Amino acid sequence: MLLSRSSCVVCDPHHPTGLHVSFSTTPDGASIAAWTASAAWQGFEGIVHGGVIATLLDEAMSKAVAASGVAALTAELRVRYRHHVAAGERLVIKGRIVEQTRRLIRAEAELATEDGESRAQGWAVFLPPSKS
Repeated sequence: MLLSRSSCVVCDPHHPTGLHVSFSTTPDGASIAAWTASAAWQGFEGIVHGGVIATLLDEAMSKAVAASGVAALTAELRVRYRHHVAAGERLVIKGRIVEQTRRLIRAEAELATEDGESRAQGWAVFLPPSKS
């Protein structure tokens, strides 16, 4: 059973400690959102924690998968950090499906500045939830 959207630490606007990211879907099925990195999410002084970056990339890909009408969970996630994310930096997060078969979905995402400078990229494999 999947959790309700109202409990999402990334996208629920009412989550008391959440990221409050509002994703939309593009006509080609990709997900997109703008987000300003808060100092509340830093690991080192002035630098957003890498785990938060990975979470954002995962959520962008998850939103693209959900927009395709498939219920699937992240089975594998890989992240490449290109440049640190500074607290206060305004960013754009995009996710899209790159391959879909009967058994799995591969997706990719990018976190970049508003002018397109890449901060991080992510790749993931999604599988339907087990029937247990």
